[in-house]
Amino acid sequence: MAKYDNNFTDQLRERLSIVDVVSRRVPLTKKGQNYWGCCPFHNEKTPSFSVREDKGFYHCFGCGKHGDIISFTMEMEHVDFMTAIKELAEMAGIPLPEYKPKTREQIESEETYISITADAEKLYAEKLFTSDGAHALEYIRGRGFTDEMIKKYGIGYAPKNNIIANKFVNTKQDKLIATGLVRRGEYGLYDFFRDKLMFPIFNAHGQIVAFSGRSLDGSEPKYINTTDTEMFHKRQTLFGFNFARENIHRANRAIIVEGQIDAIQMQCNGFGETVAPLGTALTEDHIAILCKANRNITFCFDGDGAGQKAAARACGIILPFLRDNSDVRFAFVTGGKDPDEILRKSGRAAMEKIISSAVPLVDFLWKITNTNYLVNTPSGKTQAEKFLKSQLEKITDKLLRAEYEHEYDSRKFNEWHKWKKKSDVQNIDVPDIELTTKNTLMFIVNKYPELAERYGDFISSFNLSFESDIPDMNLDFDSAEKYLISLKLQKYLEKLNSDRKQLVADALKNNNSESIKDIDKKIRAAQEKLELLLDLNDK
Repeated sequence: MAKYDNNFTDQLRERLSIVDVVSRRVPLTKKGQNYWGCCPFHNEKTPSFSVREDKGFYHCFGCGKHGDIISFTMEMEHVDFMTAIKELAEMAGIPLPEYKPKTREQIESEETYISITADAEKLYAEKLFTSDGAHALEYIRGRGFTDEMIKKYGIGYAPKNNIIANKFVNTKQDKLIATGLVRRGEYGLYDFFRDKLMFPIFNAHGQIVAFSGRSLDGSEPKYINTTDTEMFHKRQTLFGFNFARENIHRANRAIIVEGQIDAIQMQCNGFGETVAPLGTALTEDHIAILCKANRNITFCFDGDGAGQKAAARACGIILPFLRDNSDVRFAFVTGGKDPDEILRKSGRAAMEKIISSAVPLVDFLWKITNTNYLVNTPSGKTQAEKFLKSQLEKITDKLLRAEYEHEYDSRKFNEWHKWKKKSDVQNIDVPDIELTTKNTLMFIVNKYPELAERYGDFISSFNLSFESDIPDMNLDFDSAEKYLISLKLQKYLEKLNSDRKQLVADALKNNNSESIKDIDKKIRAAQEKLELLLDLNDK
């Protein structure tokens, strides 16, 4: 049977969570690290069908069915392999490549590629401990790296001469160039990496597919990476993921930092679940890979403007991947420091404090909105509303999106309109509010926010608390507005009558009846308006 090459099927498995694929047909419940449901392949009442998200497979302990997203789609849809691949590619939002079975030449080319990169890593590692690499070794040790850490992560040094081009002089030039380690110049091949501290980049299977080189003379860019090749794509590769995968499972979360050294220091200081993007902004592919392992993600960025901007971008990218079991947070390292410096100077406890104080996504998105828009003005408030709406529309889980919308509606009412803040106009002193009135006002505020804004000053005088459940008072928009107007008139009348009593008392002392006549006129006018409104309600 014809098959797509492993690169594309692996890409599908990396991009799609098996929980998302299976849950379209089988209701699943999370218990421990696995998801459980009733097996779709045989009749059962007690769930014995287990789905393991981080491993990407399902297994039924009743009938023994076992497989991945491809076999599940084939079984459930009763389709062949090619049709299942097309359906999954559409679900993943990635183009289906033209089918071309791998030739023996392609297989040999991939094997040669891996062989060259593995040999190059050994060569760089040896050079680090020679006189040529002395300054690089001094630098990395100065960053707190032990020899054990250097060996584990395969760190090395690329000298200024053409060490790779000379080493692989007997290798076919096209195969060597395909690895990105050398380029062709006017006088032959030359090394791409020169005078760089070298970090090998592993794929998910632990094979070296590329390198990241750090400058040692202060030149920019600080890092350069292997250009994209047939076996390496920066947008789809997370540095340190091969080491972090099992730790992500055990810690029940992933941590994303900004650089390779930060990621290594985090992994070696008790945060083994840490990864980093490679010299490129975070991508949807990065998030898809992590969500397959675990949907709990903590972003840890620098607290400066660039870090805040990167975090805001990450927030927008991850929204489509949110599920009801996601716990996404944002932590920031302030004071111009990064995780590496915090760990070296203040220790693991200080870093743990930063991670544990991470802000939940719901709060961070709210902060972005309030920071970027002047919500105390009508136009700014409108822009903020549009921004929030555009962000929440990215959440594909409709029920989860509704919960976010409800949460932000509540925050907009309590914070943007500042209901509990004293109004500039004179408030009516209402020491006790009757329960029915309170419930009706709470219902109107939550059901009709435009009325809440229109009569905000009046409503704020009641100093309502919205911590309890909001009752359903069964009022349409017009009835709700009439209720507010009539209540406002009633309170106005109460104040006028109170003022009249005081004026009567003063008149007895000062013989001043004109003020009493004036307030009686206001009372009659208010009563007429109230009676008219009540008549309209009856009709």
